[in-house]
Amino acid sequence: MGTKPLLLDRRHVLGLMAAGPIVLAGRARADALPAMAVHHDPTCGCCHKWVDHLRANGFSVTLTDEPSMKAVKARLGVPAALASCHTGEVGGYVIEGHVPADAIKRLLAERPSARGLAVPGMPIGSPGMEVEGSAPETYDVMLFGAEEPKVFGRYRESKAA
Repeated sequence: MGTKPLLLDRRHVLGLMAAGPIVLAGRARADALPAMAVHHDPTCGCCHKWVDHLRANGFSVTLTDEPSMKAVKARLGVPAALASCHTGEVGGYVIEGHVPADAIKRLLAERPSARGLAVPGMPIGSPGMEVEGSAPETYDVMLFGAEEPKVFGRYRESKAA
């Protein structure tokens, strides 16, 4: 009792070929990250490095020079105690400071009830704050907005991207 080879006629082959790109394109759109808008002081250099980190991790970023970052932070509800040098907006959240892309992706996946994430100050070794010859600091990413700020994650980075 032998098995017959599977034979596909031209119509089936063309149908499969046509469906392939549609399925793949659908997956790509489903996995795409939302665009991010980043506001920064035009004299700040580390902001560009942080944006490079975001782009290397799949985010599409628009960078805007702001004459008054204090006004931007006030408008977006960033607590003064959590302030840093740049402020982003993505997926309905505020991203303050040198937040790693992985933390932002987790925020977007989990969708907690909060205003956003912040890395207060400018910790050495955080994305955009890599300093050659300096040991990276351990720092907290804070979730803020719905209640008292709380630790969303603890990081110690030592590489760009």
